[in-house]
Amino acid sequence: MESIQLNAMAKINLGLDVLRKREDGYHEVRMIMQTVHIYDKIQLTRKKEPGIFLTSSLRFLPVNEGNLAYRAAQLLMEEFQIKEGLDINLQKNIPVAAGMAGGSTDAAAVLIGVNKLFALGLSDSELMTRGVKLGADVPYCVMGGTALAEGIGEQLTRLPDMPDCYILVVKPAINVSTKFVYENLGVNDLPSEAHADIDGQLQALEQGNLSALCDAMENILQTVTEPAHPIIGELKTAMKKNGACNAMMSGSGPTVFGLFDREEIAKAAYWEMRKDHPEAQIHLTRPCAGTEWIEQEA
Repeated sequence: MESIQLNAMAKINLGLDVLRKREDGYHEVRMIMQTVHIYDKIQLTRKKEPGIFLTSSLRFLPVNEGNLAYRAAQLLMEEFQIKEGLDINLQKNIPVAAGMAGGSTDAAAVLIGVNKLFALGLSDSELMTRGVKLGADVPYCVMGGTALAEGIGEQLTRLPDMPDCYILVVKPAINVSTKFVYENLGVNDLPSEAHADIDGQLQALEQGNLSALCDAMENILQTVTEPAHPIIGELKTAMKKNGACNAMMSGSGPTVFGLFDREEIAKAAYWEMRKDHPEAQIHLTRPCAGTEWIEQEA
């Protein structure tokens, strides 16, 4: 049986702005996305028996159409009328419901894997077009690296690589409803000064200036999530106290990340956060450049 293994990389938002709520209910965003070296392992295996069979290391995750990885395989296999079957084994490492695109990156990895495993011949661009049917973050996860996302998140522009640094990621033991955050944002009534400085971050990336990038970090969704979950503000403060150049919530939360320019300071902060927040999921990682986010082996 032919198989392929993929590493599906997580993402953080270096900057996140919401411009307006559209009449169709979707929100227009402008955000800078960055993949990081935290990943789920996905094994895809061709089978003669028809059907998609998904297993997961987390028992509470659905293993049917309720899982984006399953739906990604289903989308391509139905379109190309693939009569064989597929086993998907998903080893989760990315925190779930954390604002790190865990489900979306799994779907992106499956799209890429099925494309290669069954020799469908689709380009990354064609996979991204199909990915948006699964979720707004899926096209970005196919692309990987550093990118500006606009529209509902599907309009992507590749950016210069993020300056190398150390990224401390902490996902506290709480859950945040993305729907709740967006419903309570009231973006159409926000003053202009409330919006994130995405242009400042773009300029910092062009200059390769980590300090300026940190100074411009902002996530407009924090205005909703942080008052509802004070632990987010506590984590940001603790990271900065322990040497982070800046700290911010990723996506709609609850994950908080801090950027560090020195390894020894980042490692000391990691152990301090581990001591103070034993219930949290904590990772010390680095940014991924370009498409290095995915690895494969036959």
